[in-house]
Amino acid sequence: MSLGHDNDGFGGGSGQTRTRLPEGGSGDPYDGTRRPPAARSSRSLITVVGVVVLLIAAIAFANRGDGDPEKSDANPSAAGNPTAATGVRPVTGKNGPIPKGFARDEQGAQSSAVNFSVALGSAEMFNTARRNEIVNAVYAPTVADARRSDLDKVYSDKGFLSRIGLQADGTAPDGLTFISRAIPVGSKIESFTTDRATVAVWYSSLFGLAGEGSQNPVSESWYTTTYQLEWVGGDWRVTAFDQKDGPVPVGRDQAASSAEEMADAVDQFGGFTYAR
Repeated sequence: MSLGHDNDGFGGGSGQTRTRLPEGGSGDPYDGTRRPPAARSSRSLITVVGVVVLLIAAIAFANRGDGDPEKSDANPSAAGNPTAATGVRPVTGKNGPIPKGFARDEQGAQSSAVNFSVALGSAEMFNTARRNEIVNAVYAPTVADARRSDLDKVYSDKGFLSRIGLQADGTAPDGLTFISRAIPVGSKIESFTTDRATVAVWYSSLFGLAGEGSQNPVSESWYTTTYQLEWVGGDWRVTAFDQKDGPVPVGRDQAASSAEEMADAVDQFGGFTYAR
């Protein structure tokens, strides 16, 4: 599930607020059998050894310190410390389905943008009532109505829904489980003032139907979405965004999971409130 691109002509407005969802796949890998993993070559072994060495080095570096906490870099967007915890606890408030109450600073802007990515990439966007809640929570009032209209056109299009394997009401056929999730990997500040911020979020996306006979099996994609945020009514809101593919990592030689495993996973593994 991705927002911000075109999909077979289903646009969402201007170049910065277009909507694109993954295209339906072909074939039927959910045939009850597991594909055997590819044979591991000597190069694979070298890669694994190299990863282990890098992990050991990373752990050693992370544990290195001079014992002076005053010298630590508290800037969450610092290039040399991009994933360090800030020590600020996640918020407890919610604006509809979206966490709210993040600070009016770089950290708060990043946390907001990441949670927006999760909401906009969720299966709940295919339910009209839930989609309206998300739109009201994510977008600034000045653009919410226009975005709602654009999104309604996309998510109510029967031809589009049919191509991705969903029924006319946006639900999965009997026996299949619809999966649409965005999994953030990281975020960064492009620009920041106390009233406006530009935040880039890098994430992977799972999208498809899990179940026997699925013609659109769950697949993984990678995107970076850059959000234009505005401080409105005591919270960050989206005014526009742009999206591009990648960065995309090299795939490993892991066998695809069965239909049952994928369907169980979406029911058993819940989401998170993301805080920088």
